[in-house]
Amino acid sequence: MEPGSKIEGTPRLRQGPRPLPLHLGLATTAFLGSNAAWMRSSGAWPLSNGPLAERAAALRAQAASLDPASLAEAIGREGRRRYDRFLDGVLAYRRHPYRRELADPPELWREGSTRLLDYAPGGGVPALIVPSLVNRSYVLDLTPERSLLRRWAGQGLRPLLVDWGRPSEAERGFDLTAYIRRLERALDAARAAAGRPASAVGYCMGGLLALALAQRRAADLGGLVLLATPWDFHAERAEEARRVGLAGAALMPFIEAWGEMPLDLLQAFFAFVDPVQVPRKFLAFAGLDPGSDKARLFVALEDWLNDGVPLTTEVARDCLIGWYGENRPGRGVWEVAGQPVLPERLKLPTLVVVPGADRIVPPLTARALAGRIPGAERLDPQAGHIGMVVGAGSERLMWEPVRLWIEARAKEPRRRPRRA
Repeated sequence: MEPGSKIEGTPRLRQGPRPLPLHLGLATTAFLGSNAAWMRSSGAWPLSNGPLAERAAALRAQAASLDPASLAEAIGREGRRRYDRFLDGVLAYRRHPYRRELADPPELWREGSTRLLDYAPGGGVPALIVPSLVNRSYVLDLTPERSLLRRWAGQGLRPLLVDWGRPSEAERGFDLTAYIRRLERALDAARAAAGRPASAVGYCMGGLLALALAQRRAADLGGLVLLATPWDFHAERAEEARRVGLAGAALMPFIEAWGEMPLDLLQAFFAFVDPVQVPRKFLAFAGLDPGSDKARLFVALEDWLNDGVPLTTEVARDCLIGWYGENRPGRGVWEVAGQPVLPERLKLPTLVVVPGADRIVPPLTARALAGRIPGAERLDPQAGHIGMVVGAGSERLMWEPVRLWIEARAKEPRRRPRRA
């Protein structure tokens, strides 16, 4: 059921932003704790060196001529105003009338909870689209106006989307090897339907799955596109990545007891990457005309963000501890079916897309792949992780150049590598 769908004719109040108690707490700290933050920055509490300390020193200099009591009162008043505005934004989102009504394209293949959706059954240059296991795949088909896959289908590609779905009871024991083996069977279905090799297009975590697929099945692929795909998790913000690994290790006994990593716990991890992101964006949403295209897109994206699926226990262990904590991909020791995934061994035309304003996958984390895949090309759109696929400039920055690259590889004769 899509977020905000109807139950017996009555619109369901949205649950998001999830987890709501955490975001309310973060907003309380950010806005209602403004005076405490000012005390720290103004010298009442010690502050370490660095950019934050420099900015605090500049603020102290500006405030030196102001009455401290009047300043504290003004800061508190502004904090309360912003907190109230944030709450207004949350309520406006939860009550917004937008509902996603796009129908799924035909289903080409299914195994367990995984489907292969065919966006151009009439044919075209095949592209196997591999999204993340965490977020739902329909961010690539978000609205009629912001659908990468429908746009590509109308321009001569045949997007074949792997829709992972929610892990069933039988799939709760899956690790990454099990998912990649399933991806191989989806590739078999795609090749049988298209009659020729497809290019694999992996997005975020899906890029790592697509890379492993490409190493195992290069002979059955025409090319590889990696969109905002992390590889060297310690190339940028390494301490932050290690903290994710430590938190994952501490939480693993609870995840094992639950049998999966719940969505709200996943969302909490993302929230702590940028604790004020959600308060800031709902503060801005409160000022939008609810009937505007901008408000509608905001709600569509938030619905998608709050409609994720849990990770299986073993996938959570591999991602949080193995990838973030231990940087196993970047160190060349991440294994699939007992074999290391090594970009250096890949013999396949590859395009690595690294959005320059990505806050989820820091650019250096993704650029590492381009330097390790022989002959790889790189595209650096000045966009964010999600803005790259649904933003106002996404067609010019990413959709069009990637489509042209895939089409060029389909026309380019090459010697097919043997199966690994």
